[in-house]
Amino acid sequence: MSRRLLRLALLLVPVAIAVSSCRHGGTRPTVDIGTYLGGQTGLVQAEPVFGAHGMVASNSGLASEAGAEILKQGGNAVDAAVATGFALAVTYPFAGNIGGGGFMNIHMADGRAAAIDYREVAPLAASRDMYVDPATGKLTNKSTLGHLASGVPGSVAGMADALAKYGTMTLAQVMAPAIRLAKDGFEMDSALFRSLRGNKNVLSQFAGKDLFYPGGDAPAPGTRFVQAELAHTLELIAAKGPAGFYEGEVADALVAEEKRGGGIITHEDLKRYKAEWRTPIKSTYRGYTLYTMPPASSGGITMTETMNILETFGPLPKYGTAAYTHLLAEAFRRSFIDRNAKLGDPAFVKVPLEQLTSKAYAKELAGTIDRTHATKTPAFKSGAEPDHTTHYSVADNSGNVVSTTTTLNGGYGSGVWIPKGGFFMNNEMDDFAAQPGSPNMFGLVQGEANAIVPGKRMLSAMAPTIVMDRDGKALLVVGAAGGPRIITTVTQVILNVIEHDMSLGDAMRAPRLHHQSLPDELLVEDGALSPAVSDSLKAFGHTLKRAGGLANANGIMRVKGGWIGVREPRSAGKAVGY
Repeated sequence: MSRRLLRLALLLVPVAIAVSSCRHGGTRPTVDIGTYLGGQTGLVQAEPVFGAHGMVASNSGLASEAGAEILKQGGNAVDAAVATGFALAVTYPFAGNIGGGGFMNIHMADGRAAAIDYREVAPLAASRDMYVDPATGKLTNKSTLGHLASGVPGSVAGMADALAKYGTMTLAQVMAPAIRLAKDGFEMDSALFRSLRGNKNVLSQFAGKDLFYPGGDAPAPGTRFVQAELAHTLELIAAKGPAGFYEGEVADALVAEEKRGGGIITHEDLKRYKAEWRTPIKSTYRGYTLYTMPPASSGGITMTETMNILETFGPLPKYGTAAYTHLLAEAFRRSFIDRNAKLGDPAFVKVPLEQLTSKAYAKELAGTIDRTHATKTPAFKSGAEPDHTTHYSVADNSGNVVSTTTTLNGGYGSGVWIPKGGFFMNNEMDDFAAQPGSPNMFGLVQGEANAIVPGKRMLSAMAPTIVMDRDGKALLVVGAAGGPRIITTVTQVILNVIEHDMSLGDAMRAPRLHHQSLPDELLVEDGALSPAVSDSLKAFGHTLKRAGGLANANGIMRVKGGWIGVREPRSAGKAVGY
């Protein structure tokens, strides 16, 4: 049986052990995660979904269905990606958005590759120390909660630009499912109900409380949830394009609410906003080609540097061993040291991209790794975004693929909801180094390269990624949510497939680890390490810290006859194929 057929078999049937030919010589067992876990984590097996013609995987079943609807109508992967993105703004409001931003990585079947950066930018009235209390010198919570926390939104501009350049349908056509979901409503599911109830204390402080907590509580599961104001906003965008958001009545509503609550986004900020087309970072690993995001995302550079370091070691040790975990942690440590000190918006910072993505530089860094001793992260010398980001992956019948990560930053962003607009605003300003050298809400300690400057994009960890096989065909479309843990999660999913011969289902379910240099600790999911491996890592000098689910990924893999989609087994969501 060929390796590709074996992987398909692993995706579709449970096995205890299988043997595939090792691409580095000899044979080795593939890792069966069901056997490896032994029921330790309680993760539900994310059943792979097969689609002969196309696939959409996201954190919302309704949004995935919206994308699949467009594919069935003859749209391509970009059309479906934009449809999915707008639908997420309706059905997944704690991360899907038109009030935030994101990154889209595109690879067309004819070989064209492109990345569009629609990250938010700092308003023109922003200042370097705007979140520092002048009396105490300490950071306030104004970068995370309330009107001052928002950057200028980029999602509408970015998705519209992507559609105009690579799509085949009109904005009105691809937005029709989202408009229908907002206008006619959808059935409140238990996941959204729990999310709203859990965030009631924050959201009730702002104008959205009447919609999301009628009668004082979130709508019960099974209730039809209608968002009339959001539907109107989406109709304006569908009819007028980005002008329906950045100008006119929606812009007026946004600016009025910002002014009312002490925010600083103005009509001039909205008028100036532009998404940026960028060249994807192209790298290789063991003969596979990766297309990843360049700055203002740190995801692509940090992933590339990590995998270049690991590649120097030849075949890596077996998954789950102390030797493998140690090498992975040390590679992440080194790439995050560079990430936190050297990366920022390329319009404001000279990013040493060639150095950080070079094989030669990675070989130098690999030479500093002791195979049995942990390196201590040096004290930071100044020169992430949190869990409620969301990722979706799309593939079509022609082989076009799109990997998109979008976010409000924190859950429901800043909590601010725009009356007459019907959407939440982001709290992306916290992704700047609000006080260089001090940790942000996610523990990342960053330098001057990511300090606040008016008009600047805040550094991101988002890492929407496309992996091509040795024949130049799209193999994997993957990305994640989870702040800096996005980078480590996407890297591990890819390694699990092409280094450890896992099926995509097992690659997604496999326990994860995370190291971001500072704090100098190794986060490990429950079930990731045996007691003996934990003892060995501690003896190496690692500080271990247990964690629940580290990130939220959604992925697609090409298989014989079509595509396999797998949603994150640690969260809600759905893969939809046809």
